[in-house]
Amino acid sequence: MNGKQDDSIRNVEMMRGIAAMVVAYFHCRVIAWVGIRHYAEMSHVVFSLDTLLAYVTIPFVWGSIGVPIFFVISGYCIHRGHAAKLARDPRYRLDAADFLLRRFVRIYPVLLFALLLTLALDSISLQFVPHNERLGDLGLTAFVGNLLALQGIAVPTFGSNGALWTLALEIQFYALYPLLFAAQRRLGSSRTLVALALLNAASYGLFERHGITVFTSYWLSWYLGAWVAQWQLAGGRAPVGRLGVLAALLLVAGCAVSFESQYSGFQLWALAFALFLPIVLQARTGRSLAMRCLEKVGEFSYSLYVVHIPVFVLLVSWLFHSVKPDSIFYSMGFFLIALGVAYVFHLLVERPVLRMLRKMSSRRAGRVTKLASADLLPLDGRR
Repeated sequence: MNGKQDDSIRNVEMMRGIAAMVVAYFHCRVIAWVGIRHYAEMSHVVFSLDTLLAYVTIPFVWGSIGVPIFFVISGYCIHRGHAAKLARDPRYRLDAADFLLRRFVRIYPVLLFALLLTLALDSISLQFVPHNERLGDLGLTAFVGNLLALQGIAVPTFGSNGALWTLALEIQFYALYPLLFAAQRRLGSSRTLVALALLNAASYGLFERHGITVFTSYWLSWYLGAWVAQWQLAGGRAPVGRLGVLAALLLVAGCAVSFESQYSGFQLWALAFALFLPIVLQARTGRSLAMRCLEKVGEFSYSLYVVHIPVFVLLVSWLFHSVKPDSIFYSMGFFLIALGVAYVFHLLVERPVLRMLRKMSSRRAGRVTKLASADLLPLDGRR
C-alpha cells in the first residue's frame, strides 16, 4: 500500500472518529445538561469557565450532522473495493452471499451485545425515580424488532438507545447493496444518483413525513459516498478551493434549515460532506498525536455509537435522579466515561469480530488489506 492510499485510509478513520464523538457529545449535552436557554435564564449565572464552555459548545446543537457523515463514509467504504474490482475486470460480479455474510458477521454480534448492554443499563436506570424520559420499551418485541432492523417502521428503538434508528437504515442499505451494485452497473453512477434522488423525494412524501423511517428516504446520502468512490477511481481530482467553499455553504444552509426541517438539513449536510470527502481523501494530515487519537476513536466508533446513550441515561438517573444538572462539566465527564465504556466494549466484543472478518478475508483471498477490514459501518454507524 502506497503512502497516498495509507493517508486516505487514515483520514477516513479520523473522520469516522470525529463524527462518532460529535454525535455522542450532542446526545450527552442534551441528556446531561439543562440546555443553553435555561442556563442563560438562571439568575445566578456569572462569567466563569462553566459559562464559557456552555456558549462555546453551542455548535453541538447541530451534532446530528455526524449521522450523514457516517452514511457518506459508509457508502464510500462499502462500494470502493467492489467498484475497483469492476474497473479492473469488467466481467466482475459481486458475490452477494459472501457480501451479506460479511455484513452480518460485522454487524450482528456487536448489535446483539449492545442490545443486551442496553437492557442491563436501562434496567438499573429504572431503579431510580423519577424515571428518565429517555427510557423506552425493553420488551421482547422491541428487542427482536431492533435485531431485524425494523425500528422506525414497526417498533421503537430499544430502550433508551435512540441512536439505533440509523443502524436499521445501514442494515437496510447493506441488504439492498447487491441490487444497487447491479443497477449501477447497468445505469452508470450518475443515472443511479439521479434515480435515487427521485426515490428519496418520493419516499419523503410517502413515509418520512408520516413518521415512518425507511432506507429509501436516506439512500441518496449513502450513495453519495459510493458516487465519490466511482469518481475517485475514474481519476477525479478535487478542486479544493471551490469544493471547500461550496461544501461550507451547504453546511451552513443545512444548519439554517434544520430548525424547520431536520430532514432537509440532513440532506444538505450529506451533500456538503460528499463534496468535502474528496478533499479529505487528498489531504496529507501527518501523524500528530491528535490525528492518531482521532484514528483510534474511529476504530471503535461503531461501539461508541451503539452504547453511549444508555451510559449517559444511567449516569444522569443514578447521580441526579433524571434532573439535568446546571453545570456543563458533568456532560463532559460523562462523555469521557462513555468513551471508556465503548473502548472496553470494543475490546471485548468488536475486536474479536474484526479478527473473524480478517480470517474470512484471508481464507478467501489469501491476504488482507487494511481497507478491506475497515470497509465497515460507520456508523462505523453510522459507523
